[in-house]
Amino acid sequence: MSQLTCENITKKYKNKEVLHGIDLNIEQGKIYGLIGRNGAGKTTLLSILTAQNPATTGSVFYDGEPVWENQRVLDHLCFSRELNTLSILGPNNIKVKEYLQVARTYYPNWDSEMEKSLVEMFNLNVKAKINKLSKGMLSMVTIIIALASKADITILDEPVAGLDVVAREDFYRLLLDEHTATGRTFIISTHIIEEAANVFEEVIFLKDGDILLKENTQDLLDRCIHVSGKEEDVDAACAGYEQHHVEKIGRSKAVTLMLAPGEAFVPEEDVTVQPVSLQNLFVALCGREA
Repeated sequence: MSQLTCENITKKYKNKEVLHGIDLNIEQGKIYGLIGRNGAGKTTLLSILTAQNPATTGSVFYDGEPVWENQRVLDHLCFSRELNTLSILGPNNIKVKEYLQVARTYYPNWDSEMEKSLVEMFNLNVKAKINKLSKGMLSMVTIIIALASKADITILDEPVAGLDVVAREDFYRLLLDEHTATGRTFIISTHIIEEAANVFEEVIFLKDGDILLKENTQDLLDRCIHVSGKEEDVDAACAGYEQHHVEKIGRSKAVTLMLAPGEAFVPEEDVTVQPVSLQNLFVALCGREA
């Protein structure tokens, strides 16, 4: 089983450390969701995983081989990120077809038939220049690069930014179809959490440069609950449990509980117990306290 592993990854920009000793293991054949607030270090981490950015300390390995400056390993990896409409010389005047041509030569397992099919499906004008594309069209190009690369481990950074709801549904369907057909590993970094939650087999929360958790998505949600009611009842019912995101309105109180694996919550008090969505759990763990 192929694995992408990083060990004790730190990254500093001048005097600011944005990643703090990250240890992470990405297993073959899973779809991961990487979720974090702006500035948490998501793009920095992904660029280090794919040797587009050097770590300050630590190492990244694919099947035991270092990723950095190792083309044999890099042939298995793809990091498709948002295209820049500007270059150091001004507007990015590269045409879409030229950009795809570069990708075609870079990725050894490139699927030209899939490329053609996706261009037609998205109704993408390949003669258009990158700097003339809408945000949605830019996302379509990054999706084509990612899927047609056929890379064993494929990473997409905000792939649905700018896409309408129909195009987003098309993307998730394509992703699941490709994953089922090939067993490829995908890492999706997104802020649009709720509609992607059912796609993620495992979820990774990144907070302030640290891995907060990495867990099977459904197992995680199964042990998290939202408890609300009168303040004194909630306090009595939740005593001794791991609590997050406490909210108080008048005499009412609400709290998110994260139960330990196998732990049950059977309150004697008159409280309301509800499941927690992945988005609400992220807010509870990574947002500000109310």
